[in-house]
Amino acid sequence: MAVSDAILMRLLELHPKIIDLSLDRMWRILDALGNPHLSLPPVVHIAGTNGKGSTLASMRAMIEAAGLSAHAYTSPHLVRFHERISLGAPGGGDLIAEPALVDLLEECEQANAGEPITFFEITTAAAMLAFARTPADYVLLEVGLGGRLDATNIVAEPAVSVITPVDMDHEQYLGDTLAKIAMEKAGILKQGRPACVGIQHDEARAAIETVAAKVGAPLKIASQDFQCFEQYGRMVFQDENGLLDLDLPSLSGRFQIDNAGLAIAAIRTLRDGRISADHVATGLARVKWSARMERLEPGYLHTLVPAGTEIWLDGGHNPSAGRAVADTLADLDERSPRPLVLVTGMLNTKRADGYLGPFAGLVQKVMAIAIPGEENTIPAVGLARDAIATGLDARPYDSLEHALRAAGEITGADTPARIVIGGSLYLAGNVLALHRNETPSQVSGTARR
Repeated sequence: MAVSDAILMRLLELHPKIIDLSLDRMWRILDALGNPHLSLPPVVHIAGTNGKGSTLASMRAMIEAAGLSAHAYTSPHLVRFHERISLGAPGGGDLIAEPALVDLLEECEQANAGEPITFFEITTAAAMLAFARTPADYVLLEVGLGGRLDATNIVAEPAVSVITPVDMDHEQYLGDTLAKIAMEKAGILKQGRPACVGIQHDEARAAIETVAAKVGAPLKIASQDFQCFEQYGRMVFQDENGLLDLDLPSLSGRFQIDNAGLAIAAIRTLRDGRISADHVATGLARVKWSARMERLEPGYLHTLVPAGTEIWLDGGHNPSAGRAVADTLADLDERSPRPLVLVTGMLNTKRADGYLGPFAGLVQKVMAIAIPGEENTIPAVGLARDAIATGLDARPYDSLEHALRAAGEITGADTPARIVIGGSLYLAGNVLALHRNETPSQVSGTARR
């Protein structure tokens, strides 16, 4: 076990609740640490249900294409905790190194002095220390859960706030309607500070506009103040500053055009003359974001299936993510037909029927598995039952490896399949660790939030 993992395991014990939305403990530890959040580079604060990570990654790629630097804070991690804290450097940064992470965590643990605090709060404080002490042009800060009471919502004057598409998710914490959830997400908006809003359901957009009017935050809203769409195999972005004719983004999926458009709008809102249209184009061509409709490179998992089989990985886990993945698979199938198989594992805090429903009539078979090492996983038998209830042909399997071998047997060597593994970021992390023969962080479970 890495030294940082041992410290992180201790930090998990500091608060008895998995998620407890409040800012009081955050203010306390930041004060004990000398208020590092007051010394950050300009912050881009990103909330939303889907697309936060992809939008952040796209913005970072554009910034780095200009030779600038951007720190990035994301969650949860897939394989190693270090993925959450990326330190910027001109032209390209890297994940925080183990010795630096150990020092930061120990400093935060000492400053906290054994007081109750959530895992996400104390590790967010560690990220604030890292970002305040390392020069960069920007900080890209992804909300962990919600927005209004999220531990990241300690930035008083963000350079720009971003709200990606809002959908039903985490209802037990954020509210049981789209409007309530959107109002929680809009809690990151600040007086006089600009914000860019992605494509929303009418109910969510109205709630965001209400909060913005109340706090006095000027909005730029997708489809109203800027547009981004595919045309003749190209991507077109247009706002009050003009039109950009771009290659399609390197990230796969129709929904990534919307994410790219939101990222461009946010970059242009920064009004940083150092970032040109060419840098935007270069960044979108280079951007990578793991486990978001990612086609896996050859590795261990390919040894379990017939030659030529495609294996795709996506961490989406809610109804809108299911629709996005299904749409992408439909597009792929139209261009290059193959038998489609879904291997899925989900947490019991998610709506399995909502995620699985869009795949009805599209995938040939669903292989349901439990997420390894997760107490809150839906058992494979129960998940298969949920899939059958949505009109899918599904069976439970006792492991990912067993499911993949069975998928290969179903389609046969003459017609290699297109397999997508999805339903949870926690499953995605296990998949990547197995595929790459890496040792995942010992910090697992929904407590990582």
